[in-house]
Amino acid sequence: MYVIKRDGRREDVKFDKITARITKLCYGLNPDYVDAVKISQKVVAGVYPGVTTSELDELAAETAAYQSTQHPDFSKLAARIAVSNLHKNTNKVFSDNIEVFHKNVHEKTGAAAPLIADDVYEIVMQHKDELNSAIIHDRDFEYDYFGFKTLERGYLFRVNGKVVERPQQMILRVALGIHKSDIKSALETYELMSQKFFTHATPTLFNAGTPRPQLSSCFLLAMQDDSIEGIYDTLKQCACISKWAGGIGISMHNIRATNSYIRGTNGSSNGIIPCCVCLTTRLAMWTRAEVSARARSLSTWSRGTPTCSSSWICVRTTVMSCTAPRLVLRAVGA
Repeated sequence: MYVIKRDGRREDVKFDKITARITKLCYGLNPDYVDAVKISQKVVAGVYPGVTTSELDELAAETAAYQSTQHPDFSKLAARIAVSNLHKNTNKVFSDNIEVFHKNVHEKTGAAAPLIADDVYEIVMQHKDELNSAIIHDRDFEYDYFGFKTLERGYLFRVNGKVVERPQQMILRVALGIHKSDIKSALETYELMSQKFFTHATPTLFNAGTPRPQLSSCFLLAMQDDSIEGIYDTLKQCACISKWAGGIGISMHNIRATNSYIRGTNGSSNGIIPCCVCLTTRLAMWTRAEVSARARSLSTWSRGTPTCSSSWICVRTTVMSCTAPRLVLRAVGA
C-alpha cells in the first residue's frame, strides 16, 4: 500500500508517520479524550493504493470533526489538521500569490481572468517586503473547524478549482482593497481582523481587492409595479445585486392579494406566494451559495399578507429546492 506525496513521489503507508503528524498537532488538548493513535487507526482504515497525503489529512480532519460531540478539543484538532494541510498546499509568500491572482487565465480558453485589481497589484509589488513580513500565518490555527471550512468553501480564492489562498492572506487582501496605498491603515486593519476584533461582511471578503470591488452588504428595494414588467424588472435588479454577493430586502406591499381582480385578463390574482417562489427560484441562477438569505416584507394591514398555513407552504416549497436561496417572509406592522 502506498501514498502519493505532495511532490509526486510514492511512499509506503506508515502508521507511525500518520500518528506522529497528528500527535504534533495535539498540543494543549485533553489527552484523556483526544488520542492520536485511535484517530490514526481510523484514518488507516480508509487508505487505498494511490491515496495522496493531502487526502489523508482531509480524512484525519473529518475523523476528528466527527468526534467533536464527545469533546470540543476534537474540533480544534480537526481545524489544525485542515489548516496545516492548506498551508502545505499553498504558497506562504503573499506577494507571490497576488502575482498569481493578477496573472490568472481561464483554464480552458486561456483568456485573461485577473482576480486582483491592477491598482492593488501595483501597491503590493511596491510594498511587498513590508506586506510579506506583516502576515502571521500561525493565526490561521485559531479558527475552529467549522469556521475554517466555511472560509475554505466559499471565501478563499481558487485557481482552476483549487484553493490557493490562506485565511491570513485573504484578510490582508481585504485590508489593502479597502485602504489601497495607505499601508499603515491597511496593516492596522489586518491586525485587528487577524486577531478577531472584528470582521467585514461577506461582500467585502469576497470582492475587496478584486477588479469588481462591490463591498456593500444590504440593498433595499420595492417592487416596481404589480405587473409582469414590474415584477421582472425588479427581479433583474435583484439578480445584478446577487451576482456580487449583496443581501436583498424587497418590499412587496403593492402586489395584489389572492383572488384580486385583474382587469387586463378578466382573471384573478394568485397572490403573493407564487410571486415569492418565482423570485426565489429565479435568483438561484445568479446567487453565490455563501450569501445570506433574502427577505420580503409585507405590512400586516396588506390584504396580500399570507396566513400561517400559506406562509408554511411558501417556506416549505423553498426549502425543498436544494439549489434555491433561503427565503424569509416578514409581516411588518403594529
